Amino acid sequence: MRTSRRLGKLGLVLLLLPALASAAAAGLLDGKTFAGETGKVGETTGDKDGFVFANGTFRSTVCDKYGFAAAPYTATRKADGSIAFAAETASATEGKMAWKGTVKGAALDGTVAWSKPGQKTIDYWFKGKLRKGA
Repeated sequence: MRTSRRLGKLGLVLLLLPALASAAAAGLLDGKTFAGETGKVGETTGDKDGFVFANGTFRSTVCDKYGFAAAPYTATRKADGSIAFAAETASATEGKMAWKGTVKGAALDGTVAWSKPGQKTIDYWFKGKLRKGA
């Protein structure tokens, strides 16, 4: 009886381990804020933007005015020490934005694809530097 109970608890731990690891990975960037810009692929300059990681969510400040809310992000630490992340933000009127990026040291960069019903997907780049105190 004791052995089966131990195996039951071990089984439960093994079942929960991936979920716990995923939850921990999601918070790898929490508390970090980057100042930078976002622009269309092919253009060299963009709009000023801020990128905020808090409570397991990612947010682009320039997208606030279009109704894009903070959304859960996933993050993975790479062998070189960088952190790859992904998030999908959504707006009730402006569609979805699929973000993929990397944080290496104090630098953030990546791409975002904006899709909206009735329009062709538009690709953007983004980059930023870690704000002091973040």
